[in-house]
Amino acid sequence: MKLARTIGTVTLSRSHPAMKAARLRCVEIVDSVQRIESQPLGGDTVVAWDLCGCGDGDLVALAEGPEAAQPFRPDVKPLDASIVAILDEVDL
Repeated sequence: MKLARTIGTVTLSRSHPAMKAARLRCVEIVDSVQRIESQPLGGDTVVAWDLCGCGDGDLVALAEGPEAAQPFRPDVKPLDASIVAILDEVDL
């Protein structure tokens, strides 16, 4: 699981039928804890399925790989990243 910040929304004109009613968000991976509050974060940008209804600028937990599709089992979804939590505070 990774920390990321939402930076936008992705709109599709056509998509796979399994993606019906999907809300896709653009997120930027937090590459360093010291930069968690800076904008832009400077990390990689990923398109992720939004399971939580987050907004722009929210700090989120991001699941990648097979774990990203686990909440949809037994349905198969063609995705590689999903937002699984909105983080209110990070205390180190």
